[in-house]
Amino acid sequence: MQKSNHDTLSETPDESTSDILVMGETLIDFIPDRPGTLSTVETFHRRAGGAPANVAVRLAELDLSPWFWTRIGDDEFGSFLHQTLTDNGLTDRFMIRDDRRSTALAFVSHDHDADRQFNFYRTKTADIKFDEMTIPDSILKDVSWVIFGGICLSDDSARAAMFDVAERAQENDCTVIFDPNARPELWDSPDEFARVCRDACNIADIVKATPEDLTAAEFDYNDTTCLLDALVDLGPHTVFITRGKTGAVARATDDAPWGVAEVAHEGYSVNVVDTTGAGDAFLAGAVCGLIDECTLSETLSFANATAAITTTKQGAIDASVSRKAIEQIRTN
Repeated sequence: MQKSNHDTLSETPDESTSDILVMGETLIDFIPDRPGTLSTVETFHRRAGGAPANVAVRLAELDLSPWFWTRIGDDEFGSFLHQTLTDNGLTDRFMIRDDRRSTALAFVSHDHDADRQFNFYRTKTADIKFDEMTIPDSILKDVSWVIFGGICLSDDSARAAMFDVAERAQENDCTVIFDPNARPELWDSPDEFARVCRDACNIADIVKATPEDLTAAEFDYNDTTCLLDALVDLGPHTVFITRGKTGAVARATDDAPWGVAEVAHEGYSVNVVDTTGAGDAFLAGAVCGLIDECTLSETLSFANATAAITTTKQGAIDASVSRKAIEQIRTN
């Protein structure tokens, strides 16, 4: 396994295995103590973040501890993230520390409805220098699910690494899952994001997206059915579209192992504090449902409940998720 002379892998022998590989960024989210713009908020709370990291932690909480391939700086923020991830049940086998690059940061602002905006600080950070050789085919032969997101795709070298692993995962009969997670400020142009997003959807078997993601990717449809049509036309056999407080919809084609279906779920009513990480929790819940061989309708209900729980506290992973808590929401 090749690695940069400035990268550090875990020195602890790791004999564990996993059926899931999550890959992508880990960063620091600075969460404001009150609604408002960055120019008006004075106090922020440091939290672990990054969509793939959030997904990985939620999967671990649901007893599906994945491999997590990520890159963080060999700095104090990186140490905090490493500790947080391992404390939340993730093995550090593929957590790479780069002693020449810093850890990525994001300052979050939100309005009174808890909807968020992000300001990223990612110049020469560790999360843009992934090396596909870190994940050999021997690992992909042992996993069944590979999950990646859109933020790392904004950098050419990280994109090449993500696409290489995703394509090799398909060759090794893994189910590949993609979440666009559109952040327009990270891309050189809307056209570039639209092109790369469609390329990623073409590789993926499952796509989880929001209407905002799809608008950023230049899907010019207001109707949910048309959005579902457009996504499955790109290649994935299963598509989830999340719609915030109004729930989510899903479609599976006849190529899906769980059978043809199109379902909707209105979501669950909770006291929303912060929606950061809700979509990532939804994705983890959806994967859990599919692995448990639930129907697409049951999977959608489980995923919505998982997302709802995470909005009840600040930060992407601060609200603890468990199967018991999810079932309580679903049955109340």
